[in-house]
Amino acid sequence: MTKTIRVGVFGASGYAGLDLVEILAQHPHVQLVFATSNTYAGDIVAGTDLRYIPSEDAPLDSVDAVFLALPHKASAKVAKKAIDAGVRVLDLSADLRLNTAEEYKLWYKDDHPHPELLPVPYGLPELHRDEIRGAKVVAIPGCYPTTTLLGLYPLLKIEGLSVEAPIIVDAKSGVSGAGRTPSDTVHFVEVYGNLKPYNTGRKHRHVGEIEQEIRKFVSLTDPMLIFTPHLLPVDRGLMASIYVTLNYNITADKVHSLYANVYMDEPLVDVLPLGTEATLKHVVKTNRCVISLTPVTDRYLHITSVTDNLRKGAAGQAVQCFNLMYQFPETMALL
Repeated sequence: MTKTIRVGVFGASGYAGLDLVEILAQHPHVQLVFATSNTYAGDIVAGTDLRYIPSEDAPLDSVDAVFLALPHKASAKVAKKAIDAGVRVLDLSADLRLNTAEEYKLWYKDDHPHPELLPVPYGLPELHRDEIRGAKVVAIPGCYPTTTLLGLYPLLKIEGLSVEAPIIVDAKSGVSGAGRTPSDTVHFVEVYGNLKPYNTGRKHRHVGEIEQEIRKFVSLTDPMLIFTPHLLPVDRGLMASIYVTLNYNITADKVHSLYANVYMDEPLVDVLPLGTEATLKHVVKTNRCVISLTPVTDRYLHITSVTDNLRKGAAGQAVQCFNLMYQFPETMALL
């Protein structure tokens, strides 16, 4: 008989947390023990027989694993307590994604709350499955890095990108990517009928995370990522339009075969036929990444990679990693 894993979710009333609870409630080997929310403490947790409890009341001694859908800095402190209590951790914040405290300070402009926790496996299964399998702690990637890295991975794997040209990523995310806390920038009147770039060029915090993973496949001496995110006036979904220059290891007409072969056995990544473009409708409310490829010349390629920012970009990917950690079928509760 397969063991039931007792699970708690911190930050369960945020958008990613809500999706986590929804997925975990359908998982045949999960018992959801608690869900925290300081804002909605006492309210019913939709789809369960639980009520939200404050984070400080979470009984770590009653669970085997916790999902942390908390803001950065707050998450690392909870992760430390959970690890010390012998509880496995899946952290959806940025606190454990970067390998060093120095990189964390560079991109987050503050000291890391618990640098002794670093580094931990980076929870992108298609790239790091063996490291995640059986791990005690996993850092779940951000939605922008997930979508971008899956779009680049087959070319990184064969070192097919020119190191003399930048990777240009024009990315657009639904408003839920900004979180549930209200602000002027995500107010309906500001978002509706509008499209807004922010943190353009090399300012977005996820640049460091994406380049860290690129460096695991290719040697970089100079910054090579130009990254421009946009706030898209939809509730969920993320599209990364990626423009790359190939080196002489491959020509653009061979790239589709490369991607099809690399992702052939990946249950949550689909490569579309040439001439078909990936759209948000391919992925919204699913746990998949869908990729389309458009050769421009022999050396120039346009890649479109799309995910649901709350699913493959957050909650769904966290459960995919959870399944690997406990050696369940990887897509359990995700298809």
